[in-house]
Amino acid sequence: MRLKDKVCIITGAANGIGAATAIKFAQEGAKVAVCDIDQNNVEKVVNEIKEMGGEAVGYKVDVTNKEEINNMVNDLMERYNKIDVLVNNAGIISDAQLAKMTDEQFDRVININLKGTYLCTKAVVDIMINQNSGVILNTSSIVGIYGNFGQTNYAASKFAVNGMTKTWAKELGRKGIRANAVCPGFIATSIIDPMPEKVIKAMEDKVPLKRLGKPEEIANVFAFLASDEASYVNGAIIEVSGGIVI
Repeated sequence: MRLKDKVCIITGAANGIGAATAIKFAQEGAKVAVCDIDQNNVEKVVNEIKEMGGEAVGYKVDVTNKEEINNMVNDLMERYNKIDVLVNNAGIISDAQLAKMTDEQFDRVININLKGTYLCTKAVVDIMINQNSGVILNTSSIVGIYGNFGQTNYAASKFAVNGMTKTWAKELGRKGIRANAVCPGFIATSIIDPMPEKVIKAMEDKVPLKRLGKPEEIANVFAFLASDEASYVNGAIIEVSGGIVI
């Protein structure tokens, strides 16, 4: 078990990539904090982990709310007295071309995707510094490397997350803390459910592997990066996209 007894926080863990990552980490022996604003699905993920013999605790956390974040972190410290891994996965999209995008759309995406990542990391960084160990993992996107039509706000947030990741790698590496980001491509999560079949087919056709990715395939990369097997991986921005940008 690559993550045996590691205490791992995963935000946006009620669905999709976050839920798959929580389950994968538990399978690898981690004690998992399942965090999301969706209380019902948080409980479902926690129950699934417990049913397979894993250890998990659920928290209703809005990543833009410092008090909720700090309460979660404080409770985890009371339980385990350490935090080994933070996966900043919570994020949203609210797409529009620049000319039609509202300030509200821009602000909401930046607040959740970018400031939420900052606030959650701030809440654990002193703990990790005192431990002289820790791993910070951020869910970015290939849009945060190449941009994308109709996603000014999302691209801005993910480019910035990549920048923060590299900065934290430089600042915190000397403290025994690694920071890396994973950039998924087109992944088959509930976000694509409303899309017409022809749109999904067009997405698949753009990928050299001719299919969408699975949430579990992103979770596998996070599990490697969280483990000691990745002990010299720091400041990396890793694309997991089936080669779509080749």
